[in-house]
Amino acid sequence: MLEVGVIGAGAAGYFAAIHASERNSIVTILEKTSKSLAKVKISGGGRCNVTHAAFENSQLIKNYPRGDKFLKKSFIHFSVKDTISWFESRNVKLKVESDGRMFPVSNDSESIVQALEKEANLKQVKIQYNFSVDKIEYRDKKYIVHAKQSKLEFDRLIVCTGGSPKISGFNFIQELGHQVSEPIPSLFTFNTPKEPIRELMGISLSDAYIKLEGTKLAYQGPLLITHWGLSGPAVLKLSAFGAPWLYDQAYKANAHIRWGNEWTEQDLQTNLGKFKSEHPKKKIKSNPLFGLPARLWEHLVEKSEIDSDNLWHSISKKQLNRLIQNLFCYIVAIEGKTTFKEEFVTAGGVKLEEVNPETMESKLLPGLFFAGEVLDIDGITGGFNFQAAWTTGYLAGKHANQPNNNE
Repeated sequence: MLEVGVIGAGAAGYFAAIHASERNSIVTILEKTSKSLAKVKISGGGRCNVTHAAFENSQLIKNYPRGDKFLKKSFIHFSVKDTISWFESRNVKLKVESDGRMFPVSNDSESIVQALEKEANLKQVKIQYNFSVDKIEYRDKKYIVHAKQSKLEFDRLIVCTGGSPKISGFNFIQELGHQVSEPIPSLFTFNTPKEPIRELMGISLSDAYIKLEGTKLAYQGPLLITHWGLSGPAVLKLSAFGAPWLYDQAYKANAHIRWGNEWTEQDLQTNLGKFKSEHPKKKIKSNPLFGLPARLWEHLVEKSEIDSDNLWHSISKKQLNRLIQNLFCYIVAIEGKTTFKEEFVTAGGVKLEEVNPETMESKLLPGLFFAGEVLDIDGITGGFNFQAAWTTGYLAGKHANQPNNNE
Protein backbone atom coordinates (compact mmCIF):
# COMPACT_ATOMS: atom_id res chain seq x y z
CA MET A 1 0.00 0.00 0.00
CA LEU A 2 1.42 3.36 -1.05
CA GLU A 3 1.95 6.16 1.44
CA VAL A 4 1.28 9.57 -0.13
CA GLY A 5 2.20 12.86 1.52
CA VAL A 6 0.51 16.14 0.55
CA ILE A 7 2.14 19.38 1.68
CA GLY A 8 -0.47 22.11 2.12
CA ALA A 9 -4.12 21.96 3.25
CA GLY A 10 -5.51 24.41 0.71
CA ALA A 11 -7.83 23.83 -2.25
CA ALA A 12 -5.23 22.02 -4.38
CA GLY A 13 -3.93 20.04 -1.40
CA TYR A 14 -7.35 18.77 -0.36
CA PHE A 15 -8.34 17.90 -3.91
CA ALA A 16 -5.03 16.08 -4.46
CA ALA A 17 -5.36 14.17 -1.19
CA ILE A 18 -8.95 13.12 -1.94
CA HIS A 19 -8.01 11.74 -5.35
CA ALA A 20 -4.77 10.16 -4.15
CA SER A 21 -6.77 8.10 -1.65
CA GLU A 22 -9.00 6.47 -4.25
CA ARG A 23 -6.82 3.35 -4.64
CA ASN A 24 -6.63 2.74 -0.89
CA SER A 25 -3.38 4.65 -0.52
CA ILE A 26 -2.57 6.01 2.92
CA VAL A 27 -2.73 9.78 2.45
CA THR A 28 -1.50 12.39 4.92
CA ILE A 29 -1.81 16.17 4.50
CA LEU A 30 0.91 18.21 6.19
CA GLU A 31 -0.18 21.75 7.05
CA LYS A 32 2.17 24.34 8.56
CA THR A 33 -0.64 26.25 10.35
CA SER A 34 -3.41 25.11 12.68
CA LYS A 35 -6.13 25.57 10.04
CA SER A 36 -7.08 24.05 6.70
CA LEU A 37 -8.77 25.58 3.64
CA ALA A 38 -8.26 29.09 5.03
CA LYS A 39 -8.16 30.77 1.63
CA VAL A 40 -11.26 28.90 0.46
CA LYS A 41 -13.17 30.22 3.49
CA ILE A 42 -12.42 33.90 2.85
CA SER A 43 -12.43 33.93 -0.95
CA GLY A 44 -15.11 35.81 -2.83
CA GLY A 45 -16.05 37.77 0.28
CA GLY A 46 -16.82 34.52 2.09
CA ARG A 47 -18.86 33.11 -0.80
CA CYS A 48 -16.03 31.23 -2.61
CA ASN A 49 -15.79 31.84 -6.35
CA VAL A 50 -15.42 28.12 -7.16
CA THR A 51 -14.82 28.39 -10.91
CA HIS A 52 -15.91 30.33 -14.00
CA ALA A 53 -18.50 29.47 -16.63
CA ALA A 54 -15.89 29.19 -19.40
CA PHE A 55 -16.94 25.80 -20.70
CA GLU A 56 -14.69 25.74 -23.76
CA ASN A 57 -11.07 25.10 -22.79
CA SER A 58 -9.91 27.33 -25.65
CA GLN A 59 -11.68 30.24 -23.92
CA LEU A 60 -10.74 29.17 -20.41
CA ILE A 61 -6.98 29.27 -21.01
CA LYS A 62 -7.15 32.91 -22.17
CA ASN A 63 -7.62 33.89 -18.53
CA TYR A 64 -4.18 32.73 -17.40
CA PRO A 65 -1.39 35.27 -17.90
CA ARG A 66 1.09 32.52 -17.06
CA GLY A 67 0.58 28.79 -17.64
CA ASP A 68 -2.00 28.88 -20.45
CA LYS A 69 -0.18 26.44 -22.77
CA PHE A 70 0.57 24.10 -19.88
CA LEU A 71 -3.05 24.12 -18.65
CA LYS A 72 -4.38 23.51 -22.15
CA LYS A 73 -3.11 19.94 -21.78
CA SER A 74 -4.35 19.66 -18.19
CA PHE A 75 -7.91 20.93 -18.69
CA ILE A 76 -8.56 18.10 -21.17
CA HIS A 77 -8.56 15.75 -18.17
CA PHE A 78 -10.47 17.88 -15.65
CA SER A 79 -12.46 20.85 -16.93
CA VAL A 80 -14.90 23.41 -15.56
CA LYS A 81 -17.73 20.95 -16.27
CA ASP A 82 -15.92 18.32 -14.20
CA THR A 83 -15.59 20.76 -11.30
CA ILE A 84 -19.31 21.54 -11.39
CA SER A 85 -20.16 17.85 -11.61
CA TRP A 86 -17.86 16.96 -8.70
CA PHE A 87 -19.38 19.48 -6.31
CA GLU A 88 -22.98 18.99 -7.43
CA SER A 89 -22.68 15.21 -7.01
CA ARG A 90 -21.84 16.01 -3.39
CA ASN A 91 -24.96 18.16 -2.96
CA VAL A 92 -23.24 21.51 -3.51
CA LYS A 93 -25.15 23.18 -6.32
CA LEU A 94 -23.42 26.03 -8.13
CA LYS A 95 -24.86 29.11 -9.82
CA VAL A 96 -23.56 31.39 -12.57
CA GLU A 97 -23.56 35.14 -12.04
CA SER A 98 -23.92 37.68 -14.84
CA ASP A 99 -20.14 38.06 -15.25
CA GLY A 100 -19.56 34.28 -15.49
CA ARG A 101 -18.31 33.75 -11.94
CA MET A 102 -19.66 30.62 -10.25
CA PHE A 103 -20.56 30.39 -6.57
CA PRO A 104 -22.36 27.86 -4.41
CA VAL A 105 -26.12 28.51 -4.41
CA SER A 106 -25.82 28.88 -0.63
CA ASN A 107 -23.61 31.97 -1.13
CA ASP A 108 -21.48 30.52 1.66
CA SER A 109 -17.92 29.21 1.28
CA GLU A 110 -18.66 26.78 4.14
CA SER A 111 -20.58 24.69 1.58
CA ILE A 112 -17.34 24.14 -0.34
CA VAL A 113 -15.22 23.67 2.78
CA GLN A 114 -17.62 21.09 4.23
CA ALA A 115 -17.84 19.16 0.95
CA LEU A 116 -14.04 18.87 0.79
CA GLU A 117 -13.66 18.00 4.47
CA LYS A 118 -16.44 15.42 4.33
CA GLU A 119 -14.93 13.74 1.27
CA ALA A 120 -11.47 13.73 2.85
CA ASN A 121 -12.93 12.12 5.99
CA LEU A 122 -14.74 9.48 3.94
CA LYS A 123 -11.46 8.65 2.19
CA GLN A 124 -9.71 8.51 5.60
CA VAL A 125 -7.25 11.25 4.70
CA LYS A 126 -5.12 12.16 7.72
CA ILE A 127 -4.14 15.76 8.49
CA GLN A 128 -1.15 16.77 10.57
CA TYR A 129 -1.30 20.43 11.57
CA ASN A 130 1.58 22.71 12.65
CA PHE A 131 3.97 20.72 10.47
CA SER A 132 6.28 23.27 8.85
CA VAL A 133 8.51 21.64 6.25
CA ASP A 134 12.20 22.52 6.54
CA LYS A 135 13.72 20.06 4.11
CA ILE A 136 12.85 17.16 1.82
CA GLU A 137 15.22 14.31 0.98
CA TYR A 138 14.79 11.75 -1.78
CA ARG A 139 16.56 8.57 -0.74
CA ASP A 140 16.04 4.92 -1.67
CA LYS A 141 12.89 5.80 -3.66
CA LYS A 142 11.37 7.44 -0.60
CA TYR A 143 10.62 11.07 0.25
CA ILE A 144 11.68 12.04 3.77
CA VAL A 145 9.96 15.23 4.88
CA HIS A 146 11.66 17.04 7.75
CA ALA A 147 10.07 19.47 10.19
CA LYS A 148 11.77 20.99 13.24
CA GLN A 149 10.83 18.24 15.68
CA SER A 150 10.00 15.31 13.43
CA LYS A 151 10.23 13.68 10.02
CA LEU A 152 7.87 11.56 7.95
CA GLU A 153 8.52 9.17 5.06
CA PHE A 154 6.39 8.73 1.93
CA ASP A 155 6.41 6.75 -1.32
CA ARG A 156 4.92 9.71 -3.18
CA LEU A 157 4.88 13.41 -2.39
CA ILE A 158 2.52 16.13 -3.68
CA VAL A 159 3.61 19.72 -3.05
CA CYS A 160 0.67 22.15 -2.77
CA THR A 161 2.22 24.94 -0.73
CA GLY A 162 0.70 27.78 -2.76
CA GLY A 163 2.43 30.99 -3.76
CA SER A 164 5.09 32.75 -1.71
CA PRO A 165 6.02 36.44 -1.67
CA LYS A 166 9.71 35.49 -1.44
CA ILE A 167 11.76 32.93 -3.30
CA SER A 168 12.98 31.61 0.06
CA GLY A 169 9.51 30.06 0.39
CA PHE A 170 10.56 27.64 -2.34
CA ASN A 171 13.91 26.67 -0.77
CA PHE A 172 13.07 23.03 -0.12
CA ILE A 173 11.83 22.66 -3.71
CA GLN A 174 15.00 24.18 -5.14
CA GLU A 175 17.09 21.86 -2.95
CA LEU A 176 15.42 18.95 -4.75
CA GLY A 177 16.83 20.33 -8.02
CA HIS A 178 13.80 22.18 -9.36
CA GLN A 179 14.06 25.67 -10.82
CA VAL A 180 11.69 28.35 -9.57
CA SER A 181 10.61 31.54 -11.33
CA GLU A 182 11.02 34.57 -9.06
CA PRO A 183 7.68 35.24 -7.32
CA ILE A 184 6.16 38.64 -8.00
CA PRO A 185 2.70 40.00 -7.09
CA SER A 186 -0.27 39.57 -9.38
CA LEU A 187 -3.89 40.75 -9.01
CA PHE A 188 -3.48 44.11 -7.33
CA THR A 189 -5.00 47.58 -7.52
CA PHE A 190 -3.20 50.75 -8.61
CA ASN A 191 -2.20 53.52 -6.20
CA THR A 192 -2.44 57.07 -7.56
CA PRO A 193 -1.37 59.21 -4.56
CA LYS A 194 -0.85 62.43 -6.52
CA GLU A 195 -4.00 62.28 -8.62
CA PRO A 196 -7.10 64.37 -7.81
CA ILE A 197 -9.24 61.56 -9.20
CA ARG A 198 -9.04 59.89 -5.78
CA GLU A 199 -11.51 62.50 -4.55
CA LEU A 200 -14.12 60.71 -6.69
CA MET A 201 -13.87 57.52 -4.62
CA GLY A 202 -16.88 55.25 -4.92
CA ILE A 203 -17.57 56.04 -8.57
CA SER A 204 -17.72 52.98 -10.81
CA LEU A 205 -17.89 52.55 -14.59
CA SER A 206 -19.44 49.38 -16.03
CA ASP A 207 -17.29 49.14 -19.16
CA ALA A 208 -14.12 51.22 -19.24
CA TYR A 209 -10.83 50.60 -21.05
CA ILE A 210 -7.44 50.96 -19.39
CA LYS A 211 -4.01 50.70 -21.01
CA LEU A 212 -0.45 50.95 -19.68
CA GLU A 213 1.46 53.68 -21.53
CA GLY A 214 4.30 52.44 -23.72
CA THR A 215 2.96 48.86 -23.89
CA LYS A 216 0.28 46.78 -25.60
CA LEU A 217 -1.04 45.81 -22.16
CA ALA A 218 -4.72 46.78 -21.91
CA TYR A 219 -8.00 45.51 -20.49
CA GLN A 220 -11.64 46.54 -20.51
CA GLY A 221 -14.40 45.99 -18.01
CA PRO A 222 -15.76 47.46 -14.78
CA LEU A 223 -13.54 50.15 -13.22
CA LEU A 224 -13.79 51.51 -9.67
CA ILE A 225 -12.27 54.72 -8.29
CA THR A 226 -11.12 54.28 -4.68
CA HIS A 227 -9.61 56.53 -2.01
CA TRP A 228 -6.17 55.15 -2.93
CA GLY A 229 -6.56 54.97 -6.71
CA LEU A 230 -8.02 52.53 -9.22
CA SER A 231 -9.60 49.12 -8.74
CA GLY A 232 -12.26 46.88 -10.29
CA PRO A 233 -12.01 43.88 -12.63
CA ALA A 234 -10.40 45.86 -15.49
CA VAL A 235 -7.53 46.97 -13.24
CA LEU A 236 -7.09 43.58 -11.56
CA LYS A 237 -6.92 41.78 -14.90
CA LEU A 238 -4.50 44.35 -16.26
CA SER A 239 -2.31 43.95 -13.17
CA ALA A 240 -2.20 40.18 -13.72
CA PHE A 241 -1.20 40.34 -17.38
CA GLY A 242 1.12 43.27 -16.72
CA ALA A 243 2.65 41.86 -13.51
CA PRO A 244 6.24 41.33 -14.79
CA TRP A 245 6.34 44.67 -16.62
CA LEU A 246 4.94 46.61 -13.65
CA TYR A 247 7.40 44.86 -11.33
CA ASP A 248 10.27 45.95 -13.58
CA GLN A 249 8.92 49.53 -13.49
CA ALA A 250 8.82 49.45 -9.65
CA TYR A 251 5.05 50.02 -10.01
CA LYS A 252 5.52 53.47 -11.51
CA ALA A 253 3.74 53.97 -14.81
CA ASN A 254 1.10 55.98 -16.63
CA ALA A 255 -2.31 54.49 -17.30
CA HIS A 256 -4.58 55.71 -20.09
CA ILE A 257 -8.30 55.44 -19.35
CA ARG A 258 -11.14 55.55 -21.87
CA TRP A 259 -14.25 55.93 -19.76
CA GLY A 260 -16.36 54.03 -22.31
CA ASN A 261 -14.77 50.99 -23.93
CA GLU A 262 -16.65 51.29 -27.22
CA TRP A 263 -16.04 55.00 -27.76
CA THR A 264 -14.02 56.41 -30.65
CA GLU A 265 -12.66 59.94 -30.83
CA GLN A 266 -14.78 60.58 -33.90
CA ASP A 267 -17.96 59.44 -32.12
CA LEU A 268 -17.20 61.71 -29.19
CA GLN A 269 -16.56 64.67 -31.48
CA THR A 270 -19.79 64.04 -33.41
CA ASN A 271 -21.94 63.59 -30.30
CA LEU A 272 -20.51 66.59 -28.49
CA GLY A 273 -20.94 68.75 -31.61
CA LYS A 274 -24.53 67.60 -31.95
CA PHE A 275 -25.32 68.34 -28.28
CA LYS A 276 -23.69 71.77 -28.61
CA SER A 277 -25.85 72.70 -31.61
CA GLU A 278 -29.06 71.34 -30.04
CA HIS A 279 -28.53 72.75 -26.52
CA PRO A 280 -26.33 75.84 -26.91
CA LYS A 281 -27.58 77.54 -23.71
CA LYS A 282 -27.15 74.58 -21.37
CA LYS A 283 -24.33 74.63 -18.82
CA ILE A 284 -21.60 72.19 -19.78
CA LYS A 285 -20.75 71.18 -16.21
CA SER A 286 -24.38 70.64 -15.14
CA ASN A 287 -25.35 68.25 -17.94
CA PRO A 288 -23.41 64.96 -17.84
CA LEU A 289 -23.21 63.13 -21.16
CA PHE A 290 -22.56 59.52 -22.28
CA GLY A 291 -24.12 58.11 -19.10
CA LEU A 292 -21.18 59.23 -16.97
CA PRO A 293 -21.69 59.83 -13.23
CA ALA A 294 -22.22 63.53 -12.51
CA ARG A 295 -19.16 63.86 -10.26
CA LEU A 296 -16.89 62.29 -12.86
CA TRP A 297 -18.31 64.50 -15.63
CA GLU A 298 -17.75 67.61 -13.50
CA HIS A 299 -14.17 66.54 -12.84
CA LEU A 300 -13.49 65.97 -16.56
CA VAL A 301 -14.98 69.38 -17.41
CA GLU A 302 -12.80 71.11 -14.78
CA LYS A 303 -9.70 69.23 -15.96
CA SER A 304 -10.47 70.46 -19.47
CA GLU A 305 -10.24 74.04 -18.12
CA ILE A 306 -13.90 74.77 -18.74
CA ASP A 307 -15.46 77.17 -16.23
CA SER A 308 -18.41 75.98 -14.18
CA ASP A 309 -20.67 78.66 -15.73
CA ASN A 310 -19.67 78.01 -19.34
CA LEU A 311 -22.53 77.29 -21.74
CA TRP A 312 -22.16 74.96 -24.69
CA HIS A 313 -22.29 77.77 -27.26
CA SER A 314 -19.28 79.45 -25.63
CA ILE A 315 -16.93 76.45 -25.59
CA SER A 316 -13.76 77.00 -27.62
CA LYS A 317 -12.30 74.46 -30.02
CA LYS A 318 -9.31 74.05 -27.67
CA GLN A 319 -11.56 73.32 -24.69
CA LEU A 320 -13.65 70.88 -26.72
CA ASN A 321 -10.51 69.00 -27.81
CA ARG A 322 -9.29 68.85 -24.20
CA LEU A 323 -12.66 67.43 -23.11
CA ILE A 324 -12.52 64.79 -25.85
CA GLN A 325 -8.97 63.94 -24.77
CA ASN A 326 -10.04 63.50 -21.13
CA LEU A 327 -12.97 61.33 -22.14
CA PHE A 328 -10.97 59.20 -24.56
CA CYS A 329 -7.49 59.14 -23.02
CA TYR A 330 -7.42 60.29 -19.41
CA ILE A 331 -3.85 59.92 -18.10
CA VAL A 332 -3.26 58.77 -14.52
CA ALA A 333 0.14 58.37 -12.83
CA ILE A 334 0.45 55.04 -10.99
CA GLU A 335 2.79 54.98 -8.02
CA GLY A 336 2.55 51.71 -6.14
CA LYS A 337 0.02 48.94 -5.64
CA THR A 338 -2.35 47.55 -3.03
CA THR A 339 -3.29 43.90 -2.51
CA PHE A 340 -6.90 43.28 -3.54
CA LYS A 341 -9.00 42.45 -0.46
CA GLU A 342 -7.93 39.05 0.88
CA GLU A 343 -6.67 37.88 -2.49
CA PHE A 344 -3.05 36.85 -2.50
CA VAL A 345 -1.85 35.66 -5.88
CA THR A 346 1.71 35.53 -7.12
CA ALA A 347 3.22 35.11 -10.53
CA GLY A 348 6.13 32.72 -10.26
CA GLY A 349 6.72 29.25 -8.88
CA VAL A 350 8.01 25.89 -10.08
CA LYS A 351 9.03 26.17 -13.73
CA LEU A 352 6.49 24.40 -15.90
CA GLU A 353 8.98 22.84 -18.31
CA GLU A 354 10.04 20.59 -15.42
CA VAL A 355 6.52 19.22 -14.79
CA ASN A 356 4.31 16.91 -16.86
CA PRO A 357 1.07 18.85 -17.58
CA GLU A 358 -1.00 15.66 -17.84
CA THR A 359 0.09 14.10 -14.54
CA MET A 360 1.67 16.98 -12.55
CA GLU A 361 4.65 14.71 -11.92
CA SER A 362 8.15 16.12 -11.77
CA LYS A 363 10.28 15.36 -14.82
CA LEU A 364 13.32 15.33 -12.53
CA LEU A 365 12.24 13.03 -9.69
CA PRO A 366 9.80 10.08 -9.91
CA GLY A 367 6.93 10.19 -7.47
CA LEU A 368 7.16 13.96 -6.85
CA PHE A 369 4.12 15.99 -7.89
CA PHE A 370 3.03 19.64 -7.79
CA ALA A 371 -0.43 21.26 -7.76
CA GLY A 372 -1.93 24.71 -7.37
CA GLU A 373 -0.17 28.05 -7.09
CA VAL A 374 3.20 26.53 -6.19
CA LEU A 375 3.47 26.11 -9.97
CA ASP A 376 4.30 29.08 -12.20
CA ILE A 377 0.60 29.42 -13.03
CA ASP A 378 -1.79 32.21 -12.15
CA GLY A 379 -5.18 33.33 -13.39
CA ILE A 380 -7.06 36.58 -13.38
CA THR A 381 -9.81 37.22 -10.84
CA GLY A 382 -13.08 35.36 -11.42
CA GLY A 383 -12.60 31.76 -10.23
CA PHE A 384 -9.73 30.87 -12.54
CA ASN A 385 -7.13 30.25 -9.83
CA PHE A 386 -9.48 27.84 -8.07
CA GLN A 387 -10.15 26.03 -11.35
CA ALA A 388 -6.39 25.57 -11.82
CA ALA A 389 -6.21 24.24 -8.25
CA TRP A 390 -8.99 21.68 -8.83
CA THR A 391 -7.50 20.52 -12.13
CA THR A 392 -3.88 20.24 -11.03
CA GLY A 393 -4.90 18.75 -7.67
CA TYR A 394 -7.03 16.14 -9.40
CA LEU A 395 -4.24 15.13 -11.78
CA ALA A 396 -1.55 15.05 -9.09
CA GLY A 397 -3.71 12.94 -6.78
CA LYS A 398 -4.90 10.58 -9.49
CA HIS A 399 -1.36 9.84 -10.69
CA ALA A 400 0.40 9.87 -7.33
CA ASN A 401 -1.32 6.67 -6.28
CA GLN A 402 -0.39 4.75 -9.44
CA PRO A 403 2.21 2.02 -8.85
CA ASN A 404 5.38 2.15 -10.89
CA ASN A 405 6.14 -0.80 -13.12
CA ASN A 406 8.74 -2.06 -10.68
CA GLU A 407 6.41 -1.88 -7.69
